[in-house]
Amino acid sequence: AIKILDRVLLDGEYADPVYRAWREQACIVAVNCTEPGGTCFCVSMGTGPRCEAGYDLVLTEVLEEEDHFFLIESGTDVGSKILEALPAIAATPAQVAAADQVVAAAADSMGREFDNEGVRELLADSMEHPRWEEVASRCLACTNCTLVCPTCFCSTTEDRITLGGSTATRTRRWDSCFNLEFSAVHGQPVRSSTAARYRQWLTHKLSSWYEQFGSSGCVGCGRCITWCPVGIDITEEVEAIRLAAEGEKVGTG
Repeated sequence: AIKILDRVLLDGEYADPVYRAWREQACIVAVNCTEPGGTCFCVSMGTGPRCEAGYDLVLTEVLEEEDHFFLIESGTDVGSKILEALPAIAATPAQVAAADQVVAAAADSMGREFDNEGVRELLADSMEHPRWEEVASRCLACTNCTLVCPTCFCSTTEDRITLGGSTATRTRRWDSCFNLEFSAVHGQPVRSSTAARYRQWLTHKLSSWYEQFGSSGCVGCGRCITWCPVGIDITEEVEAIRLAAEGEKVGTG
C-alpha cells in the first residue's frame, strides 16, 4: 500500500511535499503475516502475506510448541544499522525454514479469494450494470471503506476566516468520494446517487487506477469488508458482475 501511495504522491509530475517529508523521515518496520483474517485476499492481489520490499526491517513471528522467536531481516542500510545495534543472534537455517513455513501456511489460508483476471476490462464495460443500484440499496455512504483503505488518498481544502476578518487559514483534510459534496461543481454534485459514488470508488480502485498509475489500487487487505456496517463485500460485488457478464455471453452465443 505504501508503494502504491509513493507512486501516486511522489513519482508523478507533481509530488506532494507533505507526504515526501513524512516518507523521508519514516523508518518502516513491517511484519510478515502468519494468521490472515477472514476477509483477507492479498494472495489474489499478489501483495502478501510476505513483505517483499519497501521496509527497513521486517519481522516474522514463529510460535512453536516450546519455542517462540522473531526472525528479523533488514531491507535497507538504515535497517541493517538498527539490526546491528539490537541484542539479536544469528538465525539458524532451521529457524529461517520455520519462518518461511508459517508465512507459506498463511498464504494457503486466506479468508477470501478474488479473481483479478480481466477485472479492469470487466468493470470498464459494466458502467450501466444493474448491480450498482442493488448495492446502493444497502450502502449507507458512510465512508468507512475509504477511511480504512490503505491506498485511498483523496483530500479537500477548507478556508476559514475569523469573525473579525483579520485572519484566514487554509487547511487540507482527508475526504471521501462517498461524500455528496466531494464531486460538487458549481454547487451541484456530479455523482448525486449512492450507486454512482459506489461505482466510482470500486471502478477506480480496480479498473481506472491502472490507467492512472499502472497497477491496481487494491492490495487485498479486506478492511473495507470488515468495516462495512451492512456487510458489503467487494469480492462478492465484482463476482456478481462477472457472473452476469459470463451469462450474457453464453446467452448470446
